[in-house]
Amino acid sequence: MKHVIVVGAGPAGLMAADVVSAAGVSVTVYERMASVGRKLLMAGRGGLNLTHSEPIEAFLGRYGAARAFMRGPIEAFPPAALREMADRLGQETFVGSSGRVFPRAMKASPLLRAWLVRLAGQGVEVRTHHEVAGFDEERRILVRGRDGRTTAVASDATVLALGGGSWPRLGSDGAWVDWLRGLGVSVSPLVSANAGLAIDWSPHFRDRFEGEPLKRIAMAVCGLRLKGEAIITRAGLEGGVVYALFPKVRQALGAGSSAVLRIDLRPDVSVENLAARLARPRGKQSLASWLRKAAHLSPVAIGLLRETRADGLPNEAEALARAIKDVWLEPAGLGSIERAISSAGGVALDEVGPDLMLRGCPGLFVAGEMLDWEAPTGGYLLQGCFATGHAAGRGVLRYLGREPGEVDA
Repeated sequence: MKHVIVVGAGPAGLMAADVVSAAGVSVTVYERMASVGRKLLMAGRGGLNLTHSEPIEAFLGRYGAARAFMRGPIEAFPPAALREMADRLGQETFVGSSGRVFPRAMKASPLLRAWLVRLAGQGVEVRTHHEVAGFDEERRILVRGRDGRTTAVASDATVLALGGGSWPRLGSDGAWVDWLRGLGVSVSPLVSANAGLAIDWSPHFRDRFEGEPLKRIAMAVCGLRLKGEAIITRAGLEGGVVYALFPKVRQALGAGSSAVLRIDLRPDVSVENLAARLARPRGKQSLASWLRKAAHLSPVAIGLLRETRADGLPNEAEALARAIKDVWLEPAGLGSIERAISSAGGVALDEVGPDLMLRGCPGLFVAGEMLDWEAPTGGYLLQGCFATGHAAGRGVLRYLGREPGEVDA
């Protein structure tokens, strides 16, 4: 019987193991941590956002420069297929008001447990506490077991799904970069993605508003403007709109350019409308009370407005309206990769074929965050990992001369 090795027991690795084992091929999964799916479980702590329900072309657009590359894997295993898989594992999904897709349990653990039961039923052997330490001269993987001994393990095909470089304490430390470069594979440096931005807040603002959300704002940087929410942190800014703009900021700062954030605190109201509201008599109300009532600004939005206006707020209504709709912040830096939700960089996309096999390494496949693609939060990261794992699994079966079928639920 053919034997396939999968390295890494996250969404991409488990999906590859599922596809291959469903076709009757023997699969062993090696995982360096004590348990599987640790980043998946972390992602589910606030409600597992599996994927998104938006139309496929808009969905693919979330992958930016990797859109053309990701089209094949995602069209072969689209959001609907992921939802069907979850349903068949007993984890019915629903679409939230934002279009995001969640399991009704709002947790990752029931889905993961059901999936592991299915994989065991398909004969998949999962070996935790087994760390891959590279390759030998025959390109067999070197596995270090619980006893500390390292053994070269042969297989008919191998899928690498070791993750990127974010949250290394959960298992993805990027050590594989040097191994693959040693095989002559082009690998871009791993950098932060979906991370916070460092802002030099004043002590007063930081202590007063740490943890407060900026809701229903618009943020622009380097020509890209998006609506969403952000959160004030002790170190700066985080949140969905920040993560979506993060690649632009990273690119600008990496090139030594400015990356000024321009925040519209009331994107749903025109300058003229806002100025008319602010031109009404204020009476004896404090400016903060007036801004809350007339401009409908939250305390944290008012605090941010004041934080960025060292010379004070203008008295004239139109000037004040324009200030509210154009708050300037300059990031002092990027959040560290150790705290980032995901990472960018990795195996260059032209190093793999449509089946995700490395062009210069027959029988060696790559999936998930090891590949050089990135996406914002909102279900796009997990969908990308599941889809590339599915593509790698189907690629393995074709390489072995087997006919790939649908994942058998």
